[in-house]
Amino acid sequence: MNIIIAGAGEVGFHLAKLLSYESHDITLIDKDKDRLVYADTRLDIRTILEDATSISALKNANIKNTDLLIAVTSSETTNITICVISKKLGALKTIARISNSEFTANKEELNFSDLGIDELISTEELATNEIKLLLEQAAFHDTHEFEEGKLTMVGMTLSKSAPFVGMSVKKAAANFSGIHFMPVAIRRKISNETLIPRGDTIFKAGDQTYFITLKEGVGELNKLSATQNNPIKNVMILGGSKIGEKTAKQLCSINLNIKLIERNKAKAIKLADELPNALVIYGDGRDVELLEEENVSEMDAVIAVTGRSETNIMSCLVAKSKGVKRTIALVQNVDYFNLSKNIGIDTLINKKLLAANSIFRYIRKGDVLEMAILNNINAEILEFNVLKNSKITKSKIKDLKFPRNAIIGGVIRNDKGQIALGDFQVRENDKVVVCCLPKTISKVENFFN
Repeated sequence: MNIIIAGAGEVGFHLAKLLSYESHDITLIDKDKDRLVYADTRLDIRTILEDATSISALKNANIKNTDLLIAVTSSETTNITICVISKKLGALKTIARISNSEFTANKEELNFSDLGIDELISTEELATNEIKLLLEQAAFHDTHEFEEGKLTMVGMTLSKSAPFVGMSVKKAAANFSGIHFMPVAIRRKISNETLIPRGDTIFKAGDQTYFITLKEGVGELNKLSATQNNPIKNVMILGGSKIGEKTAKQLCSINLNIKLIERNKAKAIKLADELPNALVIYGDGRDVELLEEENVSEMDAVIAVTGRSETNIMSCLVAKSKGVKRTIALVQNVDYFNLSKNIGIDTLINKKLLAANSIFRYIRKGDVLEMAILNNINAEILEFNVLKNSKITKSKIKDLKFPRNAIIGGVIRNDKGQIALGDFQVRENDKVVVCCLPKTISKVENFFN
């Protein structure tokens, strides 16, 4: 695909990096020379030093033959303008990054497609929704819903007392009959190797394990994981960023007790007016004495979403040392994901990865509906819409010769989720959730073309 990315900031650079690995033709446009030099020396892409709202710059980028224009500058009005102009100049699809949640909440009424914008992506809203989902499923360090929860991906670290530790996948399935979940990826604690489990794969203590499950399977996994899913009631948010503010509003709306700590006095006063149901505190979330004064040890969860990754990580570590069971940190550097479990933080949130998850469904072949990149593990989960005469429909799953490094986790048929075992046969119009290693994606896609 020919893809133009307008904006070489954190999100734009990360998207360019990921998409360049997929062998797409990427053009990155930005008026900041230093950003483009940084990208040009690290990625095999074309760069253009121009304002992306410039018609001549877009024509220079070959906009009329562009399959996808992604506008991810720091200004939502600029992104909207770029998309509108690009669609008029011939871009097939456009995606705009925005920060105003009113746009996404009213996008059907406003019908942005008439303006030339096919999709709106709010990284702040994506992060806020991810945090809310993680708190709702507090036993898990990673979650992702497909088709409004008809199938759900959950990730957990297996404790020594989990009843299926030491068993093979096949034996665990036999011992726990009537289960409503399927293991789809495992990252070993010692070797950091990522496995796509098969029947003879052994569950081990410390495994970071991902499952596809139905709604009823979430409770089953809670019990079998030997991890208590204690309800979240008291939450401390460190940082009054857009994500911090939106998270506080969302959590207050479901009657959670929220304390928000913000180090900027003017912003703290403003937030106190805008969040009447939350306790807003002027102070530094890194101050251990302040955290103790605010009874951090009595919190069910601490969410650190300041503008600095290191501050968020350190604040969560302090919270962990005070006995907080659930910690979530916002980080900018994707490399930090490999450290999260080793240093003791439950979950790391990265806006760039969340944006990539939302945008990648426009890139993949085989009619991909959704994609999730797993935290701290070298695997991806994709949701495919099954087309007529797709190879996937020709045989039962066990007879398909599906790639070894891929597994079908579940199927949504007639608006109902199902766990797909070997005797299951996929049909046209089914929605299939697959987990695979990145190197196997092209082979998987061939089954759905």
